[in-house]
Amino acid sequence: MKFIESHFWYTKSQRNGILFLFVILFSVQLALYFIDFSSNEDLNDQEFALIQLKVDSLKTLEKISPKTKIYPFNPNYLTDFKAYQLGLNTDQIDRLFAFREKGKFVNSVAEFQEITGVNDSLSALISPYFKFPNWIKKKASDKETFKKEVLPSEVRDLNRATTEDLQSVSGVDLKMAKRIIAYKKLLQGYSSDEQLYEVYYLKKQTAKKILQYFTVTEPPQLKKLNINTASFKELLRTPYLDYHLTKKICQFRDQNDFFESLDELKKIDSFPIEKYDRIALYLSAE
Repeated sequence: MKFIESHFWYTKSQRNGILFLFVILFSVQLALYFIDFSSNEDLNDQEFALIQLKVDSLKTLEKISPKTKIYPFNPNYLTDFKAYQLGLNTDQIDRLFAFREKGKFVNSVAEFQEITGVNDSLSALISPYFKFPNWIKKKASDKETFKKEVLPSEVRDLNRATTEDLQSVSGVDLKMAKRIIAYKKLLQGYSSDEQLYEVYYLKKQTAKKILQYFTVTEPPQLKKLNINTASFKELLRTPYLDYHLTKKICQFRDQNDFFESLDELKKIDSFPIEKYDRIALYLSAE
């Protein structure tokens, strides 16, 4: 008996603590019963639609097992089972089949999404596996090329063209556009359309296309260098003059005191006669 009584014997402070604990628990129960803790803010239709869209997307993605390997396929020949495996619902599958029954074909990701009505999440997930025939890709590429090669109503000045302007021409990428601009700076501006063909690695056919959009309408005002007083280094910086040709010009000048006219350049051994007109743009004999 004493053993049992020892388990129920408490001091006065312990009894007060237990009583206080019971009061707290009872108060919490009353609060939970009488007070409504639910939010008074209701979701509007737009917020609800967004949440529902996210939920639907998650459900759709769950249908596609991460362990299931997807192989490239033509979306025009989807079966019911395959389409369901990919996450399409019955309405979307029916719309695709109805479209195909008319003898029509889906030729792009955007067209597939428009016809079936699949959401962006599912489209982004499965579209990388779409495999269209090569003739469709070629047709799309031809359309894009045609758009790029439509001649503008007004041909612009080549010397004012930017890298962005040049890239609008089919066959000109950013690297080539920068190279064209860099060569323009070296020449101090294009003086004629023919100089465009001198750009390193620019194909002749591509240069012709560029000249359909751009031409030299305002040639640069070049400051001519006096060939009789210019130093070796100054001549070497002149476009079209390399080290060996510059050396021969200086030797000829030393032997003949000076150039009476630029035509005397043609007397120099191995002088590139075909470049004379362009070299003469930068030199004078005074």
